[in-house]
Amino acid sequence: MSMNTIQGQLFKSMLVSGSNHLSNHHHEIDALNVFPVPDGDTGTNMNLTFSAGVKEASALKSEHIGEITKVLSKGLLMGARGNSGVILSQIFRGFFQSVESKKEISALDFSEAFVKGTDIAYKAVMRPVEGTILTVLRESSKDTFEYVSKQHIVSIEDTLDFMIKRAKVSLENTPNLLPILKEVGVVDSGAAGYVAILEGFKMAIEGNVAVLNETNQEFEGVQSRIENEEFGYCTEFIIKLSDTVIKNFSESDLRDQLARMGDSLVVVQDDDLVKVHVHTIRPGDALNLGQRYGEFIKLKVENMQEQHEHLSVIQATQVKKKYALIAVAAGDGIQALFKEYRVDTVISGGQTMNPSTEDFISAIKQLNAEHIFIFPNNSNIILAAQQAESLLEDQDIRVIPTKTIPQGLSACIMFNPEVDVKENIHEMTEAYHHVKTGSVTIAIKDSSIDGLQISENDYMGILDKHIVVNSPDKMKTIKDLLEKGVSEEDGLITLIIGEDAIASETDEIVAYIEKTYKNCELEIQMGNQPVYPYIFGIE
Repeated sequence: MSMNTIQGQLFKSMLVSGSNHLSNHHHEIDALNVFPVPDGDTGTNMNLTFSAGVKEASALKSEHIGEITKVLSKGLLMGARGNSGVILSQIFRGFFQSVESKKEISALDFSEAFVKGTDIAYKAVMRPVEGTILTVLRESSKDTFEYVSKQHIVSIEDTLDFMIKRAKVSLENTPNLLPILKEVGVVDSGAAGYVAILEGFKMAIEGNVAVLNETNQEFEGVQSRIENEEFGYCTEFIIKLSDTVIKNFSESDLRDQLARMGDSLVVVQDDDLVKVHVHTIRPGDALNLGQRYGEFIKLKVENMQEQHEHLSVIQATQVKKKYALIAVAAGDGIQALFKEYRVDTVISGGQTMNPSTEDFISAIKQLNAEHIFIFPNNSNIILAAQQAESLLEDQDIRVIPTKTIPQGLSACIMFNPEVDVKENIHEMTEAYHHVKTGSVTIAIKDSSIDGLQISENDYMGILDKHIVVNSPDKMKTIKDLLEKGVSEEDGLITLIIGEDAIASETDEIVAYIEKTYKNCELEIQMGNQPVYPYIFGIE
């Protein structure tokens, strides 16, 4: 029997099903990454974003659609990672604004909410690009709203069927709107994630809620949680293993079970004693699990939220600094370098690991400053940083939209604590605009892009946003990249050495630069960054 309205409990089931279906396919969506570099993370970012919001909405006792979507929207806003995650959060922000007053919604309400979501999502992106999730969202929601509006009565099933069909047609057309997609032979990854959510919604409507695949259980259990450790409960206990358990006790099995409950996990066995430390929002679950193995010798549970609030009170009584700086970076060497350049907080992240909006908000709240500058250092992190900026309206936060590590370092060097905000922004912006970034990494698949035929395991030289050279020979790739990147006007080359760099090759690169580019000063930094064994800042 078809239904004409969506009530609260069903809507929650739709959200869970959409989240699980997206999670089950997020690796496939990651693989749609245009560039054949090991940082395809659109599916991962959308998955982490949506699961963060759905977790909050599912826990709400209310079955009022407006109240559910309010909590969903906030959870998505805070959990948003990467550009795709921010856009997804904006879609459901508009959805919430459309149904805020409604306890249950009709097919027309449902389709109209996605039209509102389209408007909000487009406004969130400074330069909307067609052939992306925005196009698929706009075309499918507009067509569905028009279809439902013309019907006397239309069921929820028919509405979702129509919306998904239109979304899939639009998805298949994305390569015709965005040439880079056609060149590489893929559809837009963000749009594919959006379609996966709609398909999950439909499964719930049909009474077949998508179940999370076992292969994704651990990923979901750990990664979708808020990573800020001051929230939840610090749970510690020591258990004496019972005689029946000790013979077959597996330290790794206990660790795996606890990993699904929290993070900051330590499990240590010493004969018949096992010590456990875990940060979790449900300490009772961890204690119940521990008790299955034996008797408690020692037990402690501390509320980290209260500790955080106590720290905030202490900070509030301190004199505010004029400025504070936040940067995003991966690699302990690069992080240390930012610290040297007056950065107060370095958020761990970058390629393959985009911090969420909440990560930025948590970092901001730890700082006691009148003016805060944020350096995202990655184009896929800028929107999440800007979303944090917009959510904290009572603080003066400025996102300096640096897209690479060399840009961020150059901007930080120009920061001057003695001058005003306007002059700092001008000087830092001028500095990073003059930086060219070259990087080297390995292709993870065959591809044809930017006129280059790239084979799996080729070394690629990337200059700013474009792959400009490729070769099976790493040194040839590096030399060709520098030839294309360094001009007569340049006077400085910064070599940032990654964790996978080989010392003999580094020596060869240094000798080559010193011999070939005699007009340039060479600076060498140990970055220990992943993914890219060598990054070059050229200015």
